[in-house]
Amino acid sequence: MRIAIGVLGVIVALFGLLFALQGFGFVGGSPMSNTTTWSILGPLIALVGVALTVGAVRRKP
Repeated sequence: MRIAIGVLGVIVALFGLLFALQGFGFVGGSPMSNTTTWSILGPLIALVGVALTVGAVRRKP
């Protein structure tokens, strides 16, 4: 279960990073590009993913 949560956390963090990059306009070709909403939500989603990953790694088996 620990590994599954860790993998899920990494995936969520990567999606958050992608959303943030789209919101800031670094990744184009999407309705999410240059949007303030994703500039705010993207980093928050990435932080949730990092927290999941760190929590899974630090959890005792």
